[in-house]
Amino acid sequence: MTELSQMLARQVAVLVNRKGIITHVIAGDRHGIFIPDLQYYRRGNYRLKGLRCVRTSLGRNHGITSEDLTDLALLRLDAMVVIDVQKGLPGRLHLAYLLPPGPDGRKWEVETYSRVSDLPFQFHHFIRELEQEIERRCRLKALEGAEERAILVHAGPRGEEYAERSLDELQRLAETANVQVVDKIYQRISRYNPAHLIGKGKLKEILVSGLYLGVSMVVFDQNLSPRQANNIARMMDLKIIDRTQLILDIFARHANTRGGKIQVELAQLRYTLPRLVGKGTAMSRLMGGIGGKGPGETKLEVDRRRIKQRIGYLERALKGLEKQRCQMRKRRGRERIPVFSIIGYTNAGKSTLLNRLTKSSVLVQNKLFATLDPSTKALFLEGQKVLLSDTVGFITNMPPDIKTAFKATLEELEDSSAFIHVVDASSPFIYEEMAATEDLLEEMGLLETPRITVLNKTDLLDDKALKRISRIKGIRLSARTGSGVQELMSAIRDHLPRGPRTADSALPRLNFA
Repeated sequence: MTELSQMLARQVAVLVNRKGIITHVIAGDRHGIFIPDLQYYRRGNYRLKGLRCVRTSLGRNHGITSEDLTDLALLRLDAMVVIDVQKGLPGRLHLAYLLPPGPDGRKWEVETYSRVSDLPFQFHHFIRELEQEIERRCRLKALEGAEERAILVHAGPRGEEYAERSLDELQRLAETANVQVVDKIYQRISRYNPAHLIGKGKLKEILVSGLYLGVSMVVFDQNLSPRQANNIARMMDLKIIDRTQLILDIFARHANTRGGKIQVELAQLRYTLPRLVGKGTAMSRLMGGIGGKGPGETKLEVDRRRIKQRIGYLERALKGLEKQRCQMRKRRGRERIPVFSIIGYTNAGKSTLLNRLTKSSVLVQNKLFATLDPSTKALFLEGQKVLLSDTVGFITNMPPDIKTAFKATLEELEDSSAFIHVVDASSPFIYEEMAATEDLLEEMGLLETPRITVLNKTDLLDDKALKRISRIKGIRLSARTGSGVQELMSAIRDHLPRGPRTADSALPRLNFA
């Protein structure tokens, strides 16, 4: 290798697996090499790649470079070995390998030997023991029952207070999806990098830190474009997802009814379609006839076609469900049964309040988006039947794909006599959460619908928290203990329609265009 490197005046490298078989031969230039895509090689949360890189070094820049260490960490190589070339002969040998997580925070070890033959151990025994120790220490840090370990990243032009709140909410979303959050990182930037969202140097630093902490994925608070997601994924051997993907995963876990499952799958497919990237020949599906025969469909194009067909099928199924819900709303209108929709930020206690008012047993969990499928229960006030409808919770920056998919569900709101706006009074971000609900109602054209504001979870408040919410007008209650419920019942009675109400008097239909 050193003789060939001297003759070509280029750095030469090989990738070697643990059986001693050379899998790649790389010819770089005088200053460096480019390691090819290794995504098809072994991967795991705590495992190394099973490949070591051995390269030559020419000129004065001998030894392990910062680029070598970055490649070692991002690609999870077994080792990076650099051999100095001295007049075509091998000189000193430099060895770098990753370290298990420890209290000193060191990520790698770099050793130098005068000759190649001075290496004091058999590499394949050494690397197996090292990998086992890395796995052992990472598993000690992992929470039992957590499916993934993740780093959360927020980048944007707004201040640290906003970033902290957004990252706290992202952490709650991650924990709902059974993900253990290892670290949260914030970087303030004036504008987003179109290729990597943030600067490439900072991104490498984050990814190296994540790999050292034994994480299996990085979650970005901002939604990544297809280009950004693919560029970041090519840089390292971790799973990359954004806020929308995380919410869609939670929705997929919590959807139980046929309507809910259809809506979630539709949102997932619409999100996935523009992000399909392959290596096949572009525009390979040509028209038939002489001069028009192409190489046929690539695997990528087959996947896209199947996704489009599936989207068409789900859209037709969703229209059928919309017709059923429309007929149910018309029947309620003919029977003049008033409907009160319980709305609010996710995990504000809407389902708990529904159970308290109607003595029902709708699923209640201390998780975000525990309710996806609308539940309608009857409540009798002085002999008059009233329907209470539980709805999917709102959230800041709700992804457009989710809004579109859940349009049929949210259309239940348009026939409501009034809204019961449930607010989590114990939340430190109560005003921002109320504003998010207001914004979504404004987008749907429902700000004119009468509202009963309910400050829930008041049993959790201390004097300081009570002072913080003193300016908010609303009914203070605890759906868990039942205090304040009678006052809410009186407010519902006051908002009952006085005159006849028919289907023709419904509010305008929702428009998400």
